[in-house]
Amino acid sequence: MRMKNLLHYTEHHRYCVYREFGLSALDDRMLTGAYQPMVGAFAVGLYRLLFQHLPGEQVGYSPLEQQRRLFMTLGLEPSEKGRKYLIEQASKLEAVGLLQTSRLYIPENDDYIYEYELQPPLSPSEFFRTQHLTLLLRDKIGKFAVLSLRSGFSAVENGDAPYPAANKENISVPFYDIFELNTHVIDYELEQALSEVSTSAQRSGTTLAAEENSLNYADIILRFPRESVNRRHVEKLRFDHEQLGIVNYVVNKFNLSVQDVCRLLDEDDIFSPQGQLLLDDLQHRASLMFRQTKKRQEQQTVQAAKVVALRQHMDEPEQQNDSEEPPVEHVVQMEYYVEVPPQFATKCDIHQYNMMLRNEPYTRLLQTFFPGAVPDNLVDIFEKIDLSYKLPGEVINVLIHYLMQLLVSGGEQRINRNFVEAIASNMLLKQVNSYEKAVQYIRDQSKVKGKQAAGAAGTRTRTYGKGAKAKPEIPIVQDMTADGDAVSEEEFEEMMRFAQQMQANKQKGTS
Repeated sequence: MRMKNLLHYTEHHRYCVYREFGLSALDDRMLTGAYQPMVGAFAVGLYRLLFQHLPGEQVGYSPLEQQRRLFMTLGLEPSEKGRKYLIEQASKLEAVGLLQTSRLYIPENDDYIYEYELQPPLSPSEFFRTQHLTLLLRDKIGKFAVLSLRSGFSAVENGDAPYPAANKENISVPFYDIFELNTHVIDYELEQALSEVSTSAQRSGTTLAAEENSLNYADIILRFPRESVNRRHVEKLRFDHEQLGIVNYVVNKFNLSVQDVCRLLDEDDIFSPQGQLLLDDLQHRASLMFRQTKKRQEQQTVQAAKVVALRQHMDEPEQQNDSEEPPVEHVVQMEYYVEVPPQFATKCDIHQYNMMLRNEPYTRLLQTFFPGAVPDNLVDIFEKIDLSYKLPGEVINVLIHYLMQLLVSGGEQRINRNFVEAIASNMLLKQVNSYEKAVQYIRDQSKVKGKQAAGAAGTRTRTYGKGAKAKPEIPIVQDMTADGDAVSEEEFEEMMRFAQQMQANKQKGTS
């Protein structure tokens, strides 16, 4: 029982006892013969006293009482010395697995309630299979006493058994051979009642499991700076379980440590003037911290891999002297050949190029694409993909081939970090971990891009034809003499009459 302040554990505090078992004669003998030598008679007496808070034929919770009953029944003074002794005896029971103590805070009364959950003693076989309990018992009573105690708990078969155990056959009848259940009728009231009972019985285990995965108030306040402006708001989390739940939600979402939480709660504008946590601001800053931590870990991984690679490079001459076996070259099947880029057309054929993609490291491949030094940003991009993302070397080579093909074809104007990392992430999600899978991946991507380009062209044509309003066609006066044909006299007279008619209509309109 962890108790830092004895004023929080007095005879005035209330308590209850919870158990889900009964004690048999074998359990009584285990308590007296095995557990009592380890924890002492007083601790076993405390265990029996707590057990008797409920009738032997019942399980569940006992009524709430003041701890004065424990002090008076055990003959302890309700003083600091008596409290320490009772805590010590309860701690011994907790250490050997007979007791679990919980403390519940009641905000209405600003007080604590203690719950003593009893656990049954282990059976003889389970007890002596538990190493730390057996060793503790050996330290208390000796090795030969432990062996004698163990033999006294089991009745060993004598030599007069009529048949050997190897010929034993299980001829028991299963349940459904004798009984038949009416499964056509479902009793919802019975199921609901049973579930309610089981919920109350399993509450303690569920609470303990939830507490293991979350931070409590003590973890935060012990590491929070005393001179901080926000300390008064953080101290209110002790009684505000809703706000503490918000903190644990952010902790689990962004995988934060206790130090990270204290650093976030110490920042400005995390709490409102009324002392309420601002969830949006807290999540935003926690996300930034999560990204910074992830980036820092990636950089550390890259640097560590560089050191390992450098050390291996320094050890290579010694290894080469020991074994002069040439590196193994992997053959590429012709169905997975890729086309040779234009810049390699005069340097190698398709067989040599695919063998280079399959076997050369990506650093050597990058150098073949550039006449001079490889740009540092490209080296950094593929170094991160190699060391942080753990893509195989042949997959990285196919990725480089695909990117260079996009640049040559005009599909991409330039290669940036986000674009390359997006493709690498997609490869990781699709589990592209071999040369063949990588080639198939870039082929599928090329097909998808071709369909998208065709669809985009068709969409633009339909948009101009239907959606957008076309400009009106304006008639253009053409030079009639450009064709070399002269106007006849009949056509000229017709044109003059048409012009006079238009002029007469215009005069009538103005008048």
